[in-house]
Amino acid sequence: MNAPRRIILDTDPGIDDALAILLALASPEVELLGLSIVHGNCTLAEAVANGLAILELGGGQHIPLFVGCDRPLLRPLTTAHETHGQRGLGYAQLPPADLQPAREHAVDFIIRTALSAPGEITLVAVGPLTNVALALRKEPRLAGALREIVMMGSALRADGNVTPRAEFNVYADPHAAHIVFSSGVPLVIMPWDITRLVRLHESEVDRLAQPGKPIGRFIADATRFYIEFHRRYFGYDGCAINDPAALALVFLPDLATYADVYVAVETCSSLTMGFTVADFMLSGGRQPNARAVVEFDTPRFLSLFVERMRTLEERLYP
Repeated sequence: MNAPRRIILDTDPGIDDALAILLALASPEVELLGLSIVHGNCTLAEAVANGLAILELGGGQHIPLFVGCDRPLLRPLTTAHETHGQRGLGYAQLPPADLQPAREHAVDFIIRTALSAPGEITLVAVGPLTNVALALRKEPRLAGALREIVMMGSALRADGNVTPRAEFNVYADPHAAHIVFSSGVPLVIMPWDITRLVRLHESEVDRLAQPGKPIGRFIADATRFYIEFHRRYFGYDGCAINDPAALALVFLPDLATYADVYVAVETCSSLTMGFTVADFMLSGGRQPNARAVVEFDTPRFLSLFVERMRTLEERLYP
């Protein structure tokens, strides 16, 4: 068996972020070195509290959590409480964690960890890219030290989910996204085009929500809010679990089909702010700056996700 892939998860928990954290804890193919927390789905303080609570729920008490940036580089703070609930976890009510965040800033943690193991660290970024962009600006060697960045974000061939043109993670800090796309780091994009079709339904949730099973109960309570939002806002059943799907690419890249693409971010227009302009034709001699997921095996992934959650539950709460 190959050694686990060493990852940092940069996240803004968030319902689907919480599911990604649990999937990382449940997957022996990855070694989660730490969480770096950023503003996004909720305020930074709420995201930190949620991240600590999820680590405790999922048996990740040994995983350090690092507090990052509480606002975008240039734009005002944008949150998604209407999507994720008052404190970011839907209807779920987790007790405050006994864990405490690490003292080191998330940006410095990313830099230190990547430079200590050049070519070994994958940065999985499933929130706004503020922490990642600042790390790249603070330490130029970081771009050559990371193995790759796997990000959830962008609307490449679909309408956005926060404006007609923009996906939330990019819209929340488009200037940071521009820095990351321009950095030269090997970049894999799991776009909203694909993740909007990766839907967890009540039938899958019901398989997990058994009496006396706290992880299953959490998933049911959190995603019930998320499912209601998706039904009201997008008009479909189930909820898009964007971030776990992106994380799964780290250890099961064959879940997806990819295409090389050049991506630029609109940072000037008030009408299309955060629009990710994707050139799949590589016109004018452009060189690709990302590999984008264009197809994804949703049934296989959902089966894996449900099974991993059940296995984690049985291990922690027999």
